[in-house]
Amino acid sequence: MPTISRDPNFQTVITTFEMTPGTCQDLLDLLREAYETYIRHQPGFLSAALHVNDAQTRIANYSQWRRREDFLAMLRSEEMRVRNRQINTLCRSFEPVMYEVAETFDRE
Repeated sequence: MPTISRDPNFQTVITTFEMTPGTCQDLLDLLREAYETYIRHQPGFLSAALHVNDAQTRIANYSQWRRREDFLAMLRSEEMRVRNRQINTLCRSFEPVMYEVAETFDRE
């Protein structure tokens, strides 16, 4: 389960995917399979979550890694290069962006 924290000891990556409702489920299945069989087993992987909007036109992926280098190594692997070409056929665009958590707020 992802932890949202200002802890500087991990890297947060948010990736957004834009697609049509007709390809949303196919893309979601492809992303699930990638996490189940490959991504979650890579060095430095901590956790991830997939979010789908109501219109099924966007998927947001929130993932956490020990270091940005771990994420970049996974992303640049031959396995992910092949998978990303498949993903690209199902969506208009996708963009992974690395973030640092600036602040969190909890219910009092």
